[in-house]
Parts: sequence; C-alpha cells; structure tokens
Amino acid sequence: MSAAILVHHPQAAAAASVLLWACALTVVAVGVLVRPSRRIGALPLVLVFSLALAAAAATHVALAEPHRVDSARLLLDAPGRVEITATVVGKVEPSAQGASFVARAESVTASDETRTLATDVVVALSHDDRAAIGPRLDVGATVRVIGAAAPARAGERAVVRLRALEVPEVLREPGGAFAVASALRHGLVRASAPLPAPGAGLIAGLAVGDTSAVSLELDEAMKATSLSHLTAVSGANCAIVVGIAFVASAALGASRRTRVVVGLAVLAGFVLLVTPEPSVVRAASMAAVSMLALLLGRPAAGIGILTLTVGVLLVVDPWLSASLGFALSAAATGALLLFARPLAEGLSRVLPRFLALALAVPLAAQLACGPLLILIVPEIPLWGVPANLLAAPAAPVATVVGLLACLAFPWPALQSLLTSIAWLPASWIAGTATVVATLPFGTVGWHEGILGAVSLGLVGACVGVIVAGSRGRTRRARLVRLVSTVVVAVVVGLVGGRVALDSVAGPWTLPRDWTVLACDVGQGDAVLIRSAGAVALIDTGPDPDLLSRCLTRAGVARIDLLVLTHFDIDHSGGVDAVRGRVGRVLHGPVDPTDATTLAALEAAGAQVTRTGRGDSGLLGAARWRTVWPGAGAGAGEPGNDASVVLEISGGGVPDSLWLGDLSAMTQRVLQASGALDPPYALVKVAHHGSADQDAGLYALAAPAIALIPVGAENTHGHPRPEILGILAELGAEVSRTDEAGMVAISPTAPGWRIWTERAPG
Repeated sequence: MSAAILVHHPQAAAAASVLLWACALTVVAVGVLVRPSRRIGALPLVLVFSLALAAAAATHVALAEPHRVDSARLLLDAPGRVEITATVVGKVEPSAQGASFVARAESVTASDETRTLATDVVVALSHDDRAAIGPRLDVGATVRVIGAAAPARAGERAVVRLRALEVPEVLREPGGAFAVASALRHGLVRASAPLPAPGAGLIAGLAVGDTSAVSLELDEAMKATSLSHLTAVSGANCAIVVGIAFVASAALGASRRTRVVVGLAVLAGFVLLVTPEPSVVRAASMAAVSMLALLLGRPAAGIGILTLTVGVLLVVDPWLSASLGFALSAAATGALLLFARPLAEGLSRVLPRFLALALAVPLAAQLACGPLLILIVPEIPLWGVPANLLAAPAAPVATVVGLLACLAFPWPALQSLLTSIAWLPASWIAGTATVVATLPFGTVGWHEGILGAVSLGLVGACVGVIVAGSRGRTRRARLVRLVSTVVVAVVVGLVGGRVALDSVAGPWTLPRDWTVLACDVGQGDAVLIRSAGAVALIDTGPDPDLLSRCLTRAGVARIDLLVLTHFDIDHSGGVDAVRGRVGRVLHGPVDPTDATTLAALEAAGAQVTRTGRGDSGLLGAARWRTVWPGAGAGAGEPGNDASVVLEISGGGVPDSLWLGDLSAMTQRVLQASGALDPPYALVKVAHHGSADQDAGLYALAAPAIALIPVGAENTHGHPRPEILGILAELGAEVSRTDEAGMVAISPTAPGWRIWTERAPG
C-alpha cells in the first residue's frame, strides 16, 4: 500500500521514507528496552519487517524521483517532436489504437541537440505502424522513434508516453538470447496459423503468453467469461515448467542441488521466452524462493513465500504496485493459498468432494480478483466460475504441449505435430469462452471506482463466510453468518431485480401500448418506433451495451427499419448491438469510414439503402417519408447538416418530425423547401437541444411534444436555454432523457400519453 501511494504521489516519498524508517527503529528500540531479556514475539518482528520494507520502497521512490522529473521535463519541454533511441524492454501489446510497448530510452534528440537518457517511456503505435514494422519489433530490439511526448499516467514506471509520428526504425533486431526467444515465439504463432480458428490463435497465448493471433471477438469472450488469465503467464505456467525440469533431472539421477540449479536455469529461460511481465516476475520469483528453500532443506510455507516475494519485488521496483497484472497475480495466488481449502470444505457439505475441490479454486480467485477488475470494467461475469471449471482440464495440456511445440522450432515436422495436438485443448477453451459468452445474463453491472471495488470486496467476504464458515454455535459466529447472509441476500435481490428489469421483466415495466420509446443511452440518439408489430430504430446511440439493455427491456429482438441519420459516434456508435437483427437500413451521405459500418450491416443480412427527399415506405400501419437531405446546400457532404430527416405518421404513431442534428441554417433551408407537412404532434429536437436552432422551423412545426435525447451532465450544456425558451413559448411539453430516463409515448383518446422512467428533476 505504501508503494502504491508513493508512486502516485512521489513528492511525498522523501518525508515518508524518513517517517517509516523512524517508526521501524522506534519499534526495535521499544522492543529492546521493554523486553531486553525475553524472546521477542512474532508480531513485533512482522511489524518491524513490514515497516522496513515500506521504508525501503519509499527510499527507492525518493532517490529515483529527481532523475525521473528531469527526464520527463527534458522530453515534455522539447518544442515539436522528439527523437529517441531506445531498447524495447516490454512486450508489444495490442490496443484499440494499434499497439504500445515499454522501451528504455538511451538518448533523446530535440532542437538538434542530443542528450543521453536512461529512463523508461511508453511508445504508442498506430495499426499501420505496427503492421509496417512487423515482427522485428520485439523485446531486446533497439529502435529510433520520432514522436510527440505526453505525460505518463500516474503511477507508471515510464516517465512519458510517446506517440509515434512515423514508423519506428529498428536499428538493431534482438540479439543473443533475446533473438532465440523471439524466434521461438514467432515460430509457434506461424506454426499455429494454418489450423482452424479460433483455437489456433489461442495456442501461443496459452503456451507463452503471445496473444497477437487472438481475434478481437475471442479476446472479448475470454474477458467476459473470466478466462483471459489463461493467456497471462503466471504461477501455473512456472510451476509446470519447473516441475518438468525437476522430474527430468530426477529421472537422470541428479542430486537435489543439481535439480535446483537446473530448475532455476529452466525458469530463467522461460521468463526470457515469455518476456518479464509483472505477473511473470511475481510467479518466477516465488518459484525461485521455493527452490531456494528446498535447497536449504527448509519448509516452504506458500503464504510466507508470497508475502516475502511481493515485499522484496516492491522494494526493487515500487512501480509494480500500480500494475494491475501484478496485483491480480498476487491476489489470485494469495486467495488460492488461504481460501481454496476452506471453500472446498464448505462446498463439500453439499457437493461431491471432487466437484467441491474443482469449484473452490476459480471461486477463490474470482472473489479475490473481482474487486480489482471492477476498477477496469464495472461488471461482474456471472458465468466466470463455471467457464473456468469447464476450461480447467484443457489448460495444462494446451500449455505443456504448446510449450513443447514452441521448443521444437528447429524441427518443423515435429512442431507441426505438437501444434496440432495443442490445438485440441486450445479449441476447447476457445469454444467454452465463445459459447458461455453468448449465454443470457453473462454480466451484471456494478458500481465504478473505489466504491465499487470496496463494496464488491465486502460482498465477496460475506460469500466466503457463508460458503466456508464453520458451524460454530457461538453468538459471534452466528451473528457473523447472519449478517453475511442478509448482505448477500440483499445484493442478490438487487442484482437479480436489475437483471430481470433488463431482460424478461423489462417489458412489464413499460406501457404495453407504446408507439415511441426513447432509450436512455447517454449523450446520443436512439429512439424506437412501433406500429402493428413492426419496429424502427432511429440511430443507435454511442454505446452498444446501453442500446442492448434498452432493446432487451423493451422486448425488441428484431429491427425492421434502422435509420442512421448520420455517422457521428453518438448516433451510430451502438450499431454493433443490432448487427444481424436488422431488416433494412436507411442512411444519408457517407465517407469511406462510414461505409465499413454499412458493409458490416449488409454482410449480416440487412438491405442497405441511401435515402433522400421524396423516399417513402411503410412501417407496419404507419408511413414514413424522407424530407432531407435533398439537392440543396449542405445535403451532399456527410455530417450534421446531411442528417436524414423523416416524417412518420399513422398506425398509432404520432405525426412526428425527426430532425437528426440539423443546424439552424439547414433548418431554414428545410423550412423553405416546402417538403414539410406540419403541424406535428411530436418533434425530435435537433442536436440534443443545442443552441444552434431556428425558431421559425419549430413555430411552423407547432409540436405538442418535444423529445430531447440527451446525456446527463454532458459537457456541451445540452439542452441549451435558447431552445428550451423557444419550446416554452410554443407550449410544447418537453421530455428529455437526461432527467426522465426512458420516455414512452402511447396513444390515448384525447391525444398522447407520456410515460417517463423517473420523475424529471
């Protein structure tokens, strides 16, 4: 904890170092003075040891901070772009933008001045840069990077983040042992490529942690089912490798010392092969300490080795405390050592012992790691434990055989054979992830940030008490079990109610006769229109998950007509939620990037049509008509002013005008075009209620209801007072999703009834 706090606030490291050393020496002095002739108990020793480790970590941060500050200032103060020469020290990790890697900068050139530098930087690449540079960029390579520097994230070991402005130049490819390790990893990826997907892409990930061939879809499925840890090399992989080395050495008659030496050598080679990621460093260090204890003939207590290893590593590298991979690895290992057995004993009361043992391991890991994962994605994977139970038998087989295939690089025929064998368990794991990820109720939302992590940790502790708690009859034991049961019951009720609300029970909470339903998708548009059983969706909002939740709650499985008014992210970002569920798509002008969205919809079975003024059609018993874009100004170029504008009327749907994101200028052109047929019972206000509106158009439309899809506390200040004032003067009833949540409109005898999810603020 001290290391984590100080790497985020390094300016306090010097004072914290002095304070912690003083506390450690004070405890020692008090122990010597108070009990000079007695044996010191375990608690004071643990306290002194902990304070000393924390003080050492603080001292490390304090001593490193001046150089880090100078290095960051040198890179950030350079005008324009900087050029660095660096050695790649971290795995090239794929990202949404392309890829990134950690490099040790050796020199920097800025303003025609070159200075030596010895500090870590994160280099970010685009997809094109990553493809252009190819496999030559690997750990151990020396590169020249020209880029723009930005401050590093709080707690990072790297002092800056450098966005590459040109394709990095590889000055020297990895050499020596790094070259061998790189050739082995890439050789395994190439040997797996001819095999069927998705299992082929998973072989290298399971064996050596290389996920470069894992598809985006499989990666998402692995994360959604809590199986992504299988491609993060950690304790299990190190244990398998060292175990094989020990068994082989013993079979050859080697002594205990020789077996330990061989095990350490094999472990070092394995770390080099898979690259020294934080989780690998933790696992390898634990394995090394365990072998040292074996060599000395000392009993090795797992939790003691874990705490010693973590403590020493955080002194050597305090910035590991900010690494989620390191934290997850340590938390999972500690949970298995401390809680797997009690959980297995508790589960064995109601399950066969073999099943209880099998369930206890993933349950312990998920209870320990869940609060940390909440900090990344505020969701709980409900199928994580069953998925791990199904994948568990295949993982070690895929790891061992895949590793042998990797080492068989010099013998292509043998490598192909072993890779084909490894494909079977890898495909089982990939299939498990893919199938389980499609099951209903796969994830449930949770609170974000520290509050979410703490609350989930408390719930996990209560689950542990219920499952593993003893049957003691003391008042304290009964009270703890009662409180835990109540907490879990309340949480299950709340979560179950939320899941039901977003699924089978959702339609029960909405008016049965709605014809217009505005989804609450944040700062974006997504509105459903229903007539005689046919459903249209006007825009998709920015987030597929939010749109999926709305569609599920509304009981809508099929979209007969999807209207993409334009392709800004807040109107088309959620399109993945309806891919494969759309009959027809209407759209306006497109640019090349928009065309990929339409191509994906068409490939999934949709009929894609560009629409313009004068087009019309039926939606159930209702009729739609396109009134914009036409041939006028602003109609040809993609963007807000080329938004598709529709009129929809009849079939139980209010006569309505859907204005997309038109600006005031284009609204005036539309008004003058004569294409409109006012008045309208409902107008969807343009551009989330921005100030760029034409009062004349709204006066012509004379809406009874003004619908404003808009996000709460958005940074644009939508809806603006100007448009709200215009609507108030017209006497329109304003319904806005930021205040009301979902908005449903239903026909009634005198006109239209408006239902809102919550009372407007």
